[in-house]
Amino acid sequence: MIELQDVGKTYRLGDTEVRALRGVSLRIDPGEYIAITGPSGSGKSTLMHVIGLLDVPDSGTYRLAGREVSKLSADELAEARRETIGFVFQQFNLLPRITAAENVAMPLIYSEHRLDLARARELLKQVGLAERADHRSNELSGGQQQRVAIARALINRPRVILADEPTGNLDSESQREILSVLRELNRQGITVVIVTHEEDVAHEARRRIRMRDGVVVSDEGAGHQRTAVASAVGHVSTAPRLGWLGELLEHARQGLRALAANKVRTGLSMLGILIGVAAVVAMLALGSGAQKSIETRLSSLGTNLLMLRPGAIRVGGVAQEAGVTTRLTLEDAAYIKDRIPQVKEASGVVTGRGRVVYRNRNWNTAVLGTGTAYASMRNSQPEVGRFFTDQEVATRTRVAVIGLTVAREVFADDDPIGETIKINRINFRVIGILPEKGASTFRDQDDIIVIPITTAMYRLLGKTYVDYVDIEVRNPEEIPDAQVAIGEAIILRHKVPPSQQQDAFQIRNLAEIQAALAESSQTMSFLLASIAAISLLVGGIGIMNIMLVSVTERTREIGLRKAVGARAGDILSQFLVEAVVVSAVGGLLGIAFGWLITALMAWLAGWSVSISVAAALLAFLFSATIGVIFGIYPARKASHLNPIQALRYE
Repeated sequence: MIELQDVGKTYRLGDTEVRALRGVSLRIDPGEYIAITGPSGSGKSTLMHVIGLLDVPDSGTYRLAGREVSKLSADELAEARRETIGFVFQQFNLLPRITAAENVAMPLIYSEHRLDLARARELLKQVGLAERADHRSNELSGGQQQRVAIARALINRPRVILADEPTGNLDSESQREILSVLRELNRQGITVVIVTHEEDVAHEARRRIRMRDGVVVSDEGAGHQRTAVASAVGHVSTAPRLGWLGELLEHARQGLRALAANKVRTGLSMLGILIGVAAVVAMLALGSGAQKSIETRLSSLGTNLLMLRPGAIRVGGVAQEAGVTTRLTLEDAAYIKDRIPQVKEASGVVTGRGRVVYRNRNWNTAVLGTGTAYASMRNSQPEVGRFFTDQEVATRTRVAVIGLTVAREVFADDDPIGETIKINRINFRVIGILPEKGASTFRDQDDIIVIPITTAMYRLLGKTYVDYVDIEVRNPEEIPDAQVAIGEAIILRHKVPPSQQQDAFQIRNLAEIQAALAESSQTMSFLLASIAAISLLVGGIGIMNIMLVSVTERTREIGLRKAVGARAGDILSQFLVEAVVVSAVGGLLGIAFGWLITALMAWLAGWSVSISVAAALLAFLFSATIGVIFGIYPARKASHLNPIQALRYE
């Protein structure tokens, strides 16, 4: 079953070479009970590690069940270990966070991707610990812990049990119990190999191999009658494997247990991700709210709008007063609407200031004179009352539509509709209240009074020309053509000489201004989110540091898992799942905390905020990705640990 031929093993300690094995040749048949003895440094533990596939020889050959194993990869060695060999360690190497039954079933995570607790309880019953199956390892005596370790070694139905000083830390009574269990296992057909320096333990074996200075100096009892191999022994478990999903779920379960065992450290790890995700959610909500607020205010300006203004003519290279020779009139607005096919509406506009008086209250505000098309072009159809009509424009009727700020300052709690106010000592009847537009740092759009343009020009402001013309184009695609057509038409109408045409008029595209503002808002949102994402990176670095600490603390556990059959990928998956769990839970908590921050900002500061599912999902996915990225290095470090060095780690 086990054949070693001229096996050598050399370790390097700095510049010194230590030859632990020197040409060892050995054969172990199925069903034998062997004790390997020798003084410290004789090479007996190294020989057991080679036999147990925890280490590979530098020279010679090693055949296990007819298969040459000295050249197998680390993962292939792990698979061979879990199918053939069970380990019983002097230090027991039980995981402290789980019960005895779960300790016993732990190797099944890597062989069957599940924990079969029923089988574990049967094995604990076999070693006399049925009533202690649900107790943690720190609640068991030394002898009981070693029996749990023996049951764990049997869970994958191995052909060989390797016991390294199995009674070294036990009292006499516990030693007798353990030796009795090992004898019974050997009677069932399992090959038992014990490494010990105790004579009474060595006498239990029917074959004794003595070692000194890395060589076998004697082999007593070779060829003695061996126990018949039981038919069940040596067969790999035929229980159904649950596949990668079952393995992933079990790794997640194990990871949650490990994280729960270190609550403070886990909480601090999550805190970095939580703050990062909350910052991202809050900043995206703030940016999105600001963008929507800008879009709302931009929509109040109207869509597809152009503004025609008089320019400044240069005479002798000197700029004259704007509009000296290029005044705009009401007829120009009508001409543009009638002659330019791309134009839907056009309305002249005059502006000024006026003092509004109502009873004992007065207010200074902006006065805008315009046509009836203003309501549709500027999205200003009154929510209360009505807008003035074409008839009222034609007859220069003294009617006014006021903004919310004017209504609040002048009328307070009174109903303005139908009331008479004085604007610059001229009576006007209030017929409507404009919809709310909002205020900015520079201007309150609701602090305004809109009156018929003819009334403004000839009865209030004393103007014979309009200040500018608002033009609404039928659709956005026609705006460039409309600009060109309007420019050509107005220059032709005013007979502007070629030398002055460039500066005669200005046509401003409000859609471009809106697009620029929207782009600025998006840039600001991106900037805010980028700044918040930096905290996520800091949180990721925190996760990596905590995981590195976890790997260091659990080095012996990693060695144990590899000894019972875990491949490098299994260890990598387990630690990576832990990192992702920390990130994911921190991300979910961060989303909730970010929502709370956003709600507080909206309530206390009155800021416009908008939480989107997409932003929350983005933050969560980013946090999980951070966990993967920053968890890979600690996980890879854990997966590449040498099982022997890990088991010896203190």
